[in-house]
Amino acid sequence: MDLDTIAYSTEDNIARIHLNRPEGANAVSVAFSRDLRAAMLEAAYDDDVRAVAVTAEGKIFSAGGDLKEFYEAGDDLPKIVADMLTDFHGAIYRMNRMPKPVVAGVGGAVGGAGLSIVSAFDLVIAGESAKFTMAYTRAGVTPDGTSTYFLSRHIGVRRALDLVLTNRVLSAEEAESWGLINRVVADDEVDAAAIDMAKLLANGSGFAVGTAKRLVYEGFDSPLEEAGEREGVAISTAMSMPDGKEGIAAFVEKRAAEFNK
Repeated sequence: MDLDTIAYSTEDNIARIHLNRPEGANAVSVAFSRDLRAAMLEAAYDDDVRAVAVTAEGKIFSAGGDLKEFYEAGDDLPKIVADMLTDFHGAIYRMNRMPKPVVAGVGGAVGGAGLSIVSAFDLVIAGESAKFTMAYTRAGVTPDGTSTYFLSRHIGVRRALDLVLTNRVLSAEEAESWGLINRVVADDEVDAAAIDMAKLLANGSGFAVGTAKRLVYEGFDSPLEEAGEREGVAISTAMSMPDGKEGIAAFVEKRAAEFNK
């Protein structure tokens, strides 16, 4: 793919989305939003891709919205941002709705819309020196990037309000303890750890992994009976498929399962 702000590649059934505008702090701009949506669409519709790994070039994963670009837009800014969010939010919707798990390796500073993206990833591995802050109200604006949907689901309403209203800065250790990220590794291991986790997921049962992702998201705010019914349909379907039969047989026979690719 020919993108301006992102490097996209595939290998071993993994799509790698590498934020690649370090000179601009990997900020969320019109071009970045367009590129991110294009990359997520490519990964979603590539049948060979079974998991996605997102990493970033430079010392800043993403500084948030490109305020310089916004400033230069003058009176056209509201219209430009509204148009940009069609792509930016569209990328996140696609990422969340596709069955393929998305793993992020996050290093350095993460702010504003960068933290919004982080909150939307399925799994997040961060470097030990990573820092996280919302920073929207500090600039006199309000959150975007679907953070008001995901943050409270990950960390609770009071902690989400703390981040959004006070612009508190979380260390990697605090972010892990709050449930904002999954685990912390050495700074120089971030990209490799994210890719390794994506490989682990890509080697699993595509149906089981993808359906489990959907069930968890849908089950969060569903009535008990509705969540249970979805689970019943999903697991009975899984057990009728080759991967389900292979997985059960492998467990009983004490061997590694060989799922369909």
